[in-house]
Amino acid sequence: MTKITSKHLEVTALIRERIEARLEKLSRHDVQLINPHVIITQEKQLFKIEASVGIPNSTLFAQAKNEDLYSAINAMGQKLEKQLNKLTHKPEAQRNASLKRQEEAPEKDSELDLEEEYAA
Repeated sequence: MTKITSKHLEVTALIRERIEARLEKLSRHDVQLINPHVIITQEKQLFKIEASVGIPNSTLFAQAKNEDLYSAINAMGQKLEKQLNKLTHKPEAQRNASLKRQEEAPEKDSELDLEEEYAA
């Protein structure tokens, strides 16, 4: 259940549906969303949206401002997706870096072995 708080604005059913649909897209990454909380603030002509979503071992936070409320919701959702994508693919990136290091290490050892053979 998404908690939506608003300041100087009434949250309609359509706004709630749009926010929940945007957060639903995060479930494509097979990550459990823990206590998602969205704060909507209207400041003069701008709408400011802040979202804080807990996931196992981390917390996602995104903030977006726009003159159009729905554009701000979409921008906030894109920022959350980008953060979640980065976190879910982080082990793959680290694995590739460690494989490269392991491949380089034996080459250095084999060069030392060759130098020892020539020295003898």
